[in-house]
Formats: sequence, C-alpha cells, structure tokens
Amino acid sequence: MPNSNASPFILIGAAVIALVCLVVAFHFYRRRRFIDDTPTSKAEGVFIGLSELKGTAESETPLASYLAAARCVWYSYKVEEHWQRMSVDAKGRPTTQSGWSTVARGAKSVPIFLKDETGIIRVLPEGAEVHAQEVFKQEVKREDPLYYGKGPDTAVSGSTHRRRFTEQAIPLHASIYVIGQARVRADAVAAEIAVSKGSLFIVSVHSEKQHSDRFRLWYWLWLGIGLVIAMAGAWVYFGQASSSTTVIGAIITAGLIYLAATFIGWVWTAYNSLVNLRARVCQGFSQIDVELKRRADLIPNLVSAVEGYRSHESGLLELAAELRSQQNVTMDTQSSGLKGLAAGLSIISEKYPDLKASQSFLALQKSLSEAEQRLALARDYYNSIATFYRTRLEIFPDGVLGRLLGFKPMALLEASTFERAPVEVNLAS
Repeated sequence: MPNSNASPFILIGAAVIALVCLVVAFHFYRRRRFIDDTPTSKAEGVFIGLSELKGTAESETPLASYLAAARCVWYSYKVEEHWQRMSVDAKGRPTTQSGWSTVARGAKSVPIFLKDETGIIRVLPEGAEVHAQEVFKQEVKREDPLYYGKGPDTAVSGSTHRRRFTEQAIPLHASIYVIGQARVRADAVAAEIAVSKGSLFIVSVHSEKQHSDRFRLWYWLWLGIGLVIAMAGAWVYFGQASSSTTVIGAIITAGLIYLAATFIGWVWTAYNSLVNLRARVCQGFSQIDVELKRRADLIPNLVSAVEGYRSHESGLLELAAELRSQQNVTMDTQSSGLKGLAAGLSIISEKYPDLKASQSFLALQKSLSEAEQRLALARDYYNSIATFYRTRLEIFPDGVLGRLLGFKPMALLEASTFERAPVEVNLAS
C-alpha cells in the first residue's frame, strides 16, 4: 500500500523527470553513435555526404587573434567586467551582490584547409560547433594598458574596475578533428565541408576519442540520475506506511521498468543508426550513378569530335569504339565497367595535332577528366562507407541486432584507372 500522506503526483512527477533524464541521456548517446558510426576518411577520398577527417589546420591567409595575436584560422574572445552593487532585501536589510558581465566579445574565421598525408580539403567553419584551445586568459585592473586597449571605454554600473580577458583559437598547423557534411566546391572539382541543416558539424582541436568519451560520460551520468529519481519516487510514494518488503519490491520494480525503457531506447537508437548507415551507403551508390550519367552525356559529343578528325586512322577508330562502349555502362556491383577514359583520350590527342588543336575537343576532354575525378571521389566514398557498414554488421552487439532485423552488407567496387587531380592551394608556412 502507498504512503497515505504521499500524493500520487510524487510518483507521476518522478516518472516524468526520469523519462526526461532518459531522453537527454539518449541525446548524448545518439551523438556518440553518430561519431563512432562515421568512418574517418582521407582528404582525397571525401566527396558528398557525412564525412569525418583528421589532420592539421592550414590556411592561405591566416589570422592574428585579437588578444594573443596568435596565428590561427579561427578565434573567439570575450571581455568581462566585475561589478558590485548594494541592494535592499524584502525585510529592508542592505545586501551586497557581485558578478561578472560581458562587455565585449567577437569571433573571426577564415576557410580552413585540413591537411593530411593524402592531400587537403576545405572546411568552412561558419555555423560549426567549434572546440578551440585557450590561448589567452588574464585579469587586469584599470591601470593596465590592456584594460582600455582591448576593452570598451564605458563601464558597467557598480564596476570595480577589474576586467577578465579570455580568448580561444584554433592555431595554424594545429591538429584538428572535423565531422560534417561534404559537398562539391563551386570553384573546383573537389569537396568541401560546410554547415548543413540538421546535421552534426564539429570543428575541434580535440580528438574523436575525446568527443566520444565526453558524450559517453554524459550519457551514463543522465542515465544514472534518471534511475535514481525513478527508484526514489517509488520509495517516497510507498513510504513508511508500507512494509519493507513492499517498499523494496516497488523500488526494484521502478528500477526494472526504467532499465526496460533504457533497453528499448538502445534498440531504437542502434536500429536507426544501422538504417542511417545503410542509407548513406545507398546514397554513395546513387552518387556514382549520377556521375556515370554526367560522363555518358559527354561521350556523344566526344565521339562526334573524334570522328571529325579520324580519317580512318586505327587509333581514332578504336577510341571512338571505346567511347561508345562506355556510354552504356551501368552501375552493377558485379561488373568491372568503371573504366577511365580521360588518360587514353589524352594520349590519343598527343598523336593527332589537328585533334589537339580543336578547342571544342579540348573543352570536352577537360569536362570528361573532371567527370572522372568526380566519379573516382564518389567511388572512394562509397567503398569507405560500405566497408564501415560491413564492419558494423560483424561486431557485437550491432551485428546480432542487424542479423535479427535483416540488414545485409553491400558489395565493394573495384576500379583503378581513375586519377584525382590535386587542388592547387598556396598554404601559409
């Protein structure tokens, strides 16, 4: 029997608060899964879709931070002023209050070029969740040149004329971790990472493991708080008017219900994670189809250009035949139809000066080369995410859940004749 002095709203309130804690816990768990379920790509292998990278922060035009004058690619500063004020409480007694108020702040960034052993990729940090390192922290009085030199001329009410200056920055050449949506750059056949609505976007000087561990810590903390509240609510409600056996049983029941809800939440989150991974594999697959279609649309024009100069030359006849055969290539994971044409086209053009001099042919040749670069990037992205998806379906406990729910691995693609052209960037030393 419940405690006659206890309101049922205590039990309802405890249940609601425990549920809120559970929701917050799984918010952090989903973020951890999001990071852990994204494979780390190399800069040359990023194309379109969610990508995770590690490298160093480089820039063509690095910044000098506002307070520390440190060479960096992103910085944010804050100036706080201390105040102390007298007030009167409800009983007419004088009281003293004090605190800090922000009197100035600012931030600035430039495009970041993340560099690893394979190349570089541009990251646009606007809108990102940035985790930088502290490069400046100092508390000064009014006599210090910094007080007005980097702070405002006006003072807050009740100012004690003490100011605190803090600044965070991503230093040039610092190791960084980035996770976000990749897209094709407008100015080059290359990818870039930028903000995307509804997608996680982190630029950080901390490692992937540090972010994963932080989310794991918050997950377990909120999960534990919810469990304690659920059991405490049962203890208060069934209270002293009941036998100890009833109270203990109620506490255990509340705990088991909470743990059952936790298990359901885990299954739901893990299932959604596998669904998202599978969707990203399918997205990577469809991107290859798009690039194949782009390339196929160029080939009829190339055939016309080549036939205009062929003069029954065997080399040009073979090239025209090869172009026609590639026009109808379809995406089949069991075929090896992904063959590069740009390299062979370049060799043929060298043999025929008239063909090489044709501006229309050169423009088509450049377009085909760019299309094959996009195709190579799309294939690399697909293979990367498909490999990670296959791995997830083999490890415990995701593999067990995946087999029970019918998830199956995707086949990888093989093609070795595509070459990626490097993006020319003059990075600061």
